[in-house]
Amino acid sequence: MLTDTKLRKIKPGHKPLTDTQAKGLYFFPTATAGTGKWIFRFKSPETTKRRDMGLGSYPITGLQDARDLASAARRLLEAGKDPIEERARTVENEKHKLTVPTFEEAARRVFGNLKPGFRNDKHIQQWISSLEAHVFPVIGRVPVPHLASADFARVLQPIWLKKPETASRVKQRCDVVMKWCAANGFIVASPLSVVTQLLPRQPGLRERVVHQPAMRWQGVPAFVRDVLHAGRPARSKVILEVLILTACRSGEVRGMRREELDLDQGIWTLPSERMKAKVAHRVPLSPYLVQLLERRLTAVDQAETSLVFPTTKNTPISDMTLTKALRDHKAQSDIPSRIATAHGFRSTFRDWASEHSYPRDLAERALAHTIKNATEAAYHRTDLLEQRREMMLEWENWVMGR
Repeated sequence: MLTDTKLRKIKPGHKPLTDTQAKGLYFFPTATAGTGKWIFRFKSPETTKRRDMGLGSYPITGLQDARDLASAARRLLEAGKDPIEERARTVENEKHKLTVPTFEEAARRVFGNLKPGFRNDKHIQQWISSLEAHVFPVIGRVPVPHLASADFARVLQPIWLKKPETASRVKQRCDVVMKWCAANGFIVASPLSVVTQLLPRQPGLRERVVHQPAMRWQGVPAFVRDVLHAGRPARSKVILEVLILTACRSGEVRGMRREELDLDQGIWTLPSERMKAKVAHRVPLSPYLVQLLERRLTAVDQAETSLVFPTTKNTPISDMTLTKALRDHKAQSDIPSRIATAHGFRSTFRDWASEHSYPRDLAERALAHTIKNATEAAYHRTDLLEQRREMMLEWENWVMGR
């Protein structure tokens, strides 16, 4: 039987010794008297091969310590586990723990992955800035495995009822981050799935919808006559006029490019990447609009930019330029004390189309709205361009007071 006294007197070159108290434990003397190394010899239940597992050096690892380590390894064998492999897995898990990110670190990594897929710079900035404003100050430095549903409820509580749209977006973005963490093995599952159980009921969509202030269709002719066609010519006035007559979105008009225009056929084709629904859209152009755009193209240095309405830096003008123009001219909307918005003119056109008994399908196609019913959408194979051309001409006649 091995004893500390015997081990301290062991000489170099002595044959290996077996410990009778711990099955599989061997002592191998080394080149210095009273020293050696502990080996636990076993047959792996995972590979069925014989393996030697080092348990440390004597006297740093004492006899009792070596027996305790051998007993722990024996228990793993009885559980069907290879002690060497289990030790390697433990080391790997410890390394993994050291790489576990905080919520902010994880969010910024997720943001870097998602960033190339965003449609525009505005969406990019909104995604991360919402987390910077509402989440990072509260739980940004907390390692993701330590976060529970209650932590996210605490983050969302201040804005849950006051800013429901913002709160919903923040919750969704947090969920994306935590699902990424689960996919990478940092956590088991996202705790956001049950966070609403800890928060009060939000107002329904109908209760919280706030429409863009829009000019009444009856007031558009006077606005065009007294504002857009009066006073000093301005690029913002031309853009607003094109926006009103085409019922297109502000960004679509501000980003209009020469190659999208077929002025001979009177068609403006917006490519899918510039459309909200990611579907190409054709817009009929009246003779009046064709002439207006021809004048614009002659005023632009076509060697410098393909934009129809460029800034001095040959970039699309800001949406705030149109907002300022509407504010400066106090463009009245259908909401008391609110100035009409550029986007609101789409609602203005839609109301006019309804009041003049145009088919819903025709008006919705003019606005490039997607058909939410998948079955119905599957049967729509035409964009009704020529029918829309007639409708848009009638709209133009009204707008121009003809």
